[in-house]
Amino acid sequence: MRIVIQRVSEARVSVGGDIKGEIGKGLLVLVGVETGDTEADAEWLAQKTAGLRIFNDPEGVMNLSVEQVGGDVLAVSQFTLTASTRKGNRPSYIRAAGHDLAVPLYESYCRKVEEKLGGEVKRGVFGADMKVSLINDGPVTIIIDSRLRE
Repeated sequence: MRIVIQRVSEARVSVGGDIKGEIGKGLLVLVGVETGDTEADAEWLAQKTAGLRIFNDPEGVMNLSVEQVGGDVLAVSQFTLTASTRKGNRPSYIRAAGHDLAVPLYESYCRKVEEKLGGEVKRGVFGADMKVSLINDGPVTIIIDSRLRE
């Protein structure tokens, strides 16, 4: 699994003009699931998401987690995170997991983040044509891949 975490002052996702998820200060997380990913990947990434210290403390140092600042989380599925651009200019999505694996792992990741933070994770609509808007705070953007574990 791959996630892109963005520290935001606000973010929202809509489908067909209807807002499906919206947060103020917190994390917008784009979630990509690859063939071969497991519950262990979802658990590891949820732990990283909840514990990632990318919010400023009173001295202006990135030293606080989303929970410590009372922030929210919006998770949006995004199969394009699995793209391979090795050959040519048209990305290949052959590594993207099918719905049978991707939906349960995306939902599992969201539930695990909820458990760790003790609050609701707002969500997009899996597989829908979504419009995501955000104000990236910093900007701070972190990419985490459960297979690399770095």
